[in-house]
Amino acid sequence: MARQRIAIEGGVFLVTMAAGAKRRPAKLKHSLAARSGQLLGIGATCLIASHLLREPTIAAGVFAAGVALLALAALTQLLHRRRSRAEETLFNAVSHFVELDATPSFTTDGEGVIGYQNAAARERFGDKEGATLVAVLGGHFASPAAVLFRLQNRADAKGAAREDVATRRGHLRLAVHRIGQGALLWRLEDIADRGMGRGADSISLPMLTVSKTGTVLFMNEALRRLVGGRRKSLDRIFKQLPVRDGDIAEISTPEGPLRSEVVEVNAAAERRELYLVPVRTARSGPVAEFEGLPVPLMRLSTDGTVLEANSAAQALLGYAPGGRARLSDLVDELGRPVKDWIADVAAGHSTGKPERVRAHRVAQDRYVQVTLELREGPDGPELIAALSDATELTTLEAQFVQSQKMQAIGQLAGGVAHDFNNLLTAIGGHCDLLLLRHDPGDADFADLEQINQNANRAAALVGQLLAFSRKQTLQIRTLDLRDTLTELTHLLNRLVGEKVSLELSPADDVRPVRADSRQLEQVVVNLVVNARDAMPEGGTIRIRSRTETLRSELRRDRAIVPPGIYSVLTVEDEGEGIAAAHLPKIFEPFFTTKRTGEGTGLGLSTVYGIVKQTGGYVFADSTPGQGTCFSLYFPADETASAASLRAEAAPEAPVLAESGAMPAGVVLLVEDEAPVRAFASRALRLQGFTVLEAASAEEALDQLSDDSLAVDVFVTDVVMPGMDGPSWVSAALKQRPDTRVVFVSGYAQESFANNQAQIPHSTFLAKPFSLNQLTETVQRQLH
Repeated sequence: MARQRIAIEGGVFLVTMAAGAKRRPAKLKHSLAARSGQLLGIGATCLIASHLLREPTIAAGVFAAGVALLALAALTQLLHRRRSRAEETLFNAVSHFVELDATPSFTTDGEGVIGYQNAAARERFGDKEGATLVAVLGGHFASPAAVLFRLQNRADAKGAAREDVATRRGHLRLAVHRIGQGALLWRLEDIADRGMGRGADSISLPMLTVSKTGTVLFMNEALRRLVGGRRKSLDRIFKQLPVRDGDIAEISTPEGPLRSEVVEVNAAAERRELYLVPVRTARSGPVAEFEGLPVPLMRLSTDGTVLEANSAAQALLGYAPGGRARLSDLVDELGRPVKDWIADVAAGHSTGKPERVRAHRVAQDRYVQVTLELREGPDGPELIAALSDATELTTLEAQFVQSQKMQAIGQLAGGVAHDFNNLLTAIGGHCDLLLLRHDPGDADFADLEQINQNANRAAALVGQLLAFSRKQTLQIRTLDLRDTLTELTHLLNRLVGEKVSLELSPADDVRPVRADSRQLEQVVVNLVVNARDAMPEGGTIRIRSRTETLRSELRRDRAIVPPGIYSVLTVEDEGEGIAAAHLPKIFEPFFTTKRTGEGTGLGLSTVYGIVKQTGGYVFADSTPGQGTCFSLYFPADETASAASLRAEAAPEAPVLAESGAMPAGVVLLVEDEAPVRAFASRALRLQGFTVLEAASAEEALDQLSDDSLAVDVFVTDVVMPGMDGPSWVSAALKQRPDTRVVFVSGYAQESFANNQAQIPHSTFLAKPFSLNQLTETVQRQLH
């Protein structure tokens, strides 16, 4: 009972009343029932007081007030009963709805006192009716009071709210709905594992989830065992803050500080997931993650003995644990000895520069890049070896070096060939001039013929150099491989001799190709001669052709053949074969396995150069003791027809001067090589031409500055000191546009094809050229 003090005229009267509202549970505060009770008590007090008052007027007023208050209390009580019935109906409906729900559910009042919990909640948390929800959830996630208060405020404003929190069991979605007046429905739903919670508890690697403020939201079982239980903040786990991804941090454990590497992964908003990777120390010994790391790693003693190798390193080196093995037993050095390198690193003299070695315990060639680092191990100094597969990198480097070497040799060969062509032009040309003055019956005629023939042989040798450097002049036309092989049959049979038989099997459906017929014949002859020399005791050479369609690119021998249709020519022998160590070098110029004097080393390099300049590919397959097969891939000419093949096969008739007629014309001869210029001028004069000579382009332009000088043909070298041939000719044609031009050069026509294409009425004559070739070319230009 509570006392009420009422001021009454003439004194103070004390009465008692039932203050039920103050004795009811907190959940009924400010409810209609509480207010009805208060009104009833005050109304009853007013009625009692009206009987005790002596002043009639005042007593009547107090009595009327008491009656009004009692009426208001009755009305309030009626409204309370109606609302209670409605809330009870809603409560029963909600309870019936969630009772069998698999998700734990609670109802609470505004103070968080639990009034109802469904079967799932009772099974998981026990009977908690009358307890607060904060107390029930306190042991499941951090700061439950703050989370519930935040959610309840949002529910009061919006009718419902939800939030995901991390618990010891995993992630929990906490949802709240407002029901009735001041009542709340709470649902605790386990949501899918996000890489932590129950999933993280199965991970042997310690991990934790923290909020942006450093509060520990979750620790997996491995971390709880490590630190001796659950911790609420980072400063209770780490000895120094802050902790960042990649840091080496000290963890407080019951056994003392433990150094670990911190690895941070992406987590939900405003959360961090930290994984702790143990660091090897003298105290900790071998750790499991050394084996599990995807990087090939090895532990070596200072003398190179393998102490430990993870599975990635074992697979890379072909190493099986067991026994004592040294690193030098597993790899072959490519530079200095492995033992010397290990000794330098162990002595602290090396800078940690990686070395490349070759693993010799694997089936195929495998190159490995190894980086050594000296560190303190459990039993003293040791070496950590980090390995990586460098096979592809080594192959690319070898291809680059090979291409650079071939390019350098090609440039050298082209330059040498150019100078030799000038000499051979002078030698062969003057020999032609001498032959004009001697009859076949003269004593010197045979000697001159020998000089001429040897000059032609030298020109053929120079042609092979140009073929290798891919700077020779090709006369490309459409060829049928069947016709080419048929025409070569007689020559090839004479070349192979009696001990060797020749089998030609050209396919009927082989596609035409675009190539120089003379050079293609040279390729076949060189391959057949090599095959014959590989079979001193006799055997069979098989030449076949076929059409092959590549659906995808073909990769082999450092070459990539694009998809397409190819005409393939193969030359196979039954000879001694080529050793595997020699096979990559066979296309290099001057490389030969024959004895001194038996070969120049240019045969296969010529094949390589001609095939590549034609746009094809050449591959060699060889097995020592069984033979060798060369495969030549030429892009098929899909546009060729039988009519075009016949038309291109028909040789052009040479244009000869009419018998007894001396051609008239003025030729300006520009050549920096005096012997070549002397021969060419004499040859042209013998044919009736008027020849003007110039040793340079500048001298030629000085002569042409005389407008009265008429010139019909310019015969000029392409490469000269100062201005080159195309440059001075372009300048001269501005004033003399109708003049015809003959370019001569020891280089290939392709080297200046773009410049020549811009010069009208021009043609090309390759060095070395004969007297007849020079005069016929000039005569064609005049007609």
